[in-house]
Amino acid sequence: MPAMNPYLNFSGNTEEAFNFYKSVFGGEFTMIGRYKDMPEEYRGPESGWNKIMHISLPIKGGNVLMGSDAPEHMGKVIVGNNVHISLTPDSKEEADKLFSGLSAGGNIIMPMADAFWGAYFGMFIDKFGISWMINVENNPNK
Repeated sequence: MPAMNPYLNFSGNTEEAFNFYKSVFGGEFTMIGRYKDMPEEYRGPESGWNKIMHISLPIKGGNVLMGSDAPEHMGKVIVGNNVHISLTPDSKEEADKLFSGLSAGGNIIMPMADAFWGAYFGMFIDKFGISWMINVENNPNK
């Protein structure tokens, strides 16, 4: 079974929210990436470069709370589209199987593909309206 963690989207206040969550859960961020750190073609407008592209806060028990400031071109963040379930399978094959099965009848946002951060990644909304992300760390089959 792949790891399953919540992924939260915000409209520009991710850093504030995650500092709050850190004050409650404790621990340290294992990753804070900003849009300015992305390859140029993914950065978006300069006004958003300091926003959070990805942040991770390990939570006791092996879970990880993750989040980002959702870019405006991906749609307005509202209650209902601001939470994703993030799966971290062990292989591309498992990722493809999960993606194919869970996205059937749904809406594919980003098909599974190699991502600039070195992972194999995809996003979709299933036929029941649940948002999912699948991320194979370090793309072991690359």
